[in-house]
Amino acid sequence: MPVIETQKLTKFYGKSRGIEDLDLTVEEGEIFGFIGPNGAGKSTTIRTLLNFIFPSSGKATIFGMDCVKESTRIKAVTGYVPGEINYYRETRVRDLLNYAASFHENIDRSYLDRLCEEFEIEVDKRIGNLSLGNKKKVAIAQALMHKPRLLILDEPANGLDPLIQSRLFSRLTEVNQEGTTVLLSSHNLSEVQRFCHRVGIIREGTIIKVSQVDELLGAASRRIIVKSQDDLTNSLQELGIKEIEAAGGTYVFIFNGHIDQMVKTLARHSIDDLRIEEPSLEEQFMHYYEREEERR
Repeated sequence: MPVIETQKLTKFYGKSRGIEDLDLTVEEGEIFGFIGPNGAGKSTTIRTLLNFIFPSSGKATIFGMDCVKESTRIKAVTGYVPGEINYYRETRVRDLLNYAASFHENIDRSYLDRLCEEFEIEVDKRIGNLSLGNKKKVAIAQALMHKPRLLILDEPANGLDPLIQSRLFSRLTEVNQEGTTVLLSSHNLSEVQRFCHRVGIIREGTIIKVSQVDELLGAASRRIIVKSQDDLTNSLQELGIKEIEAAGGTYVFIFNGHIDQMVKTLARHSIDDLRIEEPSLEEQFMHYYEREEERR
C-alpha cells in the first residue's frame, strides 16, 4: 500500500493556481525527492496533505487514511518540518519540546535528548533569540521525537550549517533504514541526488516526471569533450549535433543519442582524448523544464 497517494488533487486560491490534477504516489520505505522552483506547488501539496489547507477537488490519502477526514490520526504518525518556522517568541525551547511531546504517547526522552545533543540545540534559550538555522534544528527534533512512520520535510536544510546538514541527512538515512518513509522537498538538487530513491519534478502545480534518480540521470544528455587532429565537424553533423564548440582541436558538444552510435562514428578518426561527462540532477532538471517549455 502506498504511504502517500493523491488523485487529481487540486487547490486554487481564488483564481490563482496552487496545484491542479496532481497525481503522486510515495511508496513505503522510500526517500522521495520533491523538486521544483518557487511557486511550482511543492508547499501547497504538503500543506494540503497535512490538512492545513483544504483541497478544491481531488483526493489525498496517507497510509490509506483520508487527509481531510482522518487528519488527526495521520498527524499522530507523521513528523513535519515546514519551510518557514514560526513559534511563540517568548517560549523557551525546552518548554516547546515538552509541550510537543505531550501530544504523543510514550516519548523516548533519552532519544529526544540525543536529538538535541546531535543537532546542538540550546534548550534553555527563548525562541525569539534563535537564528533561522537554530529554529530549524528545533523543528527537526520536534518532527523526529515520536519516531514517526512518515516524515514530510519542506526545505529542511535551509539555514543549517554544513555540519548540521550532514548530521540531518545521516539521521534521515538511519530512520529510513528503520522503516520511516520520507518525503523531501528541496531546492538543493545535490541533496536529492545523494539521498533520494525516487524524484518527482513539479511544474506549475502538476507533476511532469517521476523516476528513479539513477534512471533520470541515465536518460539525460551527455556532455562530450573530444580532442583530435582530424576535422570532426562533418561526422558530428552526421550525428545530428548542431551546436559544436571547436577550438584548437578540441570539440565540445551535447549528445542525446546512443553512445554506441557516437563512438562508432568517432572511431573513423584518430582520437587523442575522449571524455563523457554525466549530467548532474540539476542539469537534468533543467532539461525537463526546457522540454516542457518547448511543448507549450
